[in-house]
Amino acid sequence: MMNLYSGTTCPFSHRCRIVLYEKGMDFQVIDVDVFNKPEDIAVINPHNRVPVLVERDLVLYEPNIINEYIDERFPHPQLMPADPIMRARARQLLVTMEREIFSFIEPLEKSQKAAADKARQAIRERLTEMAPIFAKQKHMLGDEFSMLDVAIAPLLWRLDHYSIELPKSAAPLMKYAERIFSRQGFIDALTPSEKAMRK
Repeated sequence: MMNLYSGTTCPFSHRCRIVLYEKGMDFQVIDVDVFNKPEDIAVINPHNRVPVLVERDLVLYEPNIINEYIDERFPHPQLMPADPIMRARARQLLVTMEREIFSFIEPLEKSQKAAADKARQAIRERLTEMAPIFAKQKHMLGDEFSMLDVAIAPLLWRLDHYSIELPKSAAPLMKYAERIFSRQGFIDALTPSEKAMRK
C-alpha cells in the first residue's frame, strides 16, 4: 500500500493526489496540516516538507519524482509521453515551469507582502503568455492529458485564493482550467480546504 503524506492546502501535494486519483489505484492519503506538521515528517523527509510518498522501504519527497514513479509503476493511464523525445520535452517543460512559475508559489503561501506582489506579477505574466496555446490545443502537450496538466492545475485552482487576476487575453487558459477542474481525478483529489478556496 502506498501512503502519501499530503498537505491539505499544499499545491505540490495536490499534484500527487491528482496523479493517484487519475490512476484509480489503491493508496492512502495521510492529511498533514502544513502549519502544524507532525514530527514524523522531519524523520521521513530531511527537508521537513510534504508531499512524501512511502511504499515499503521506498521514501520519495519531490512532487515531480513522486509523480513519475507512480506513473511508471502504474502505467495506465500514462501521464508521461511514451516517446522518449516527447518525454524529454515534457521533463524540460516541467523544469522550466518550476523555475518560471512554481518557484513563485512559496511567497504567496507564506504571505510575504513585497515578495508576494512580485510573485503575483510574475505568475500573471507567464500564464498570460501561455494562454494562446490553449486556443489551438486541448492540453499542454496536445490532445492528451499529461503530467504538465497535473503540475499546473493546482495553481490555476488557487488563482483567486492567491489574488491573481488574469487579463481577458488569458480566456483560453481559463477555459482550459475549467476542463481540467471537471475531470473526476481532479475533483476526487480536492481536500475540503481546497474546495473552500473557490466560491
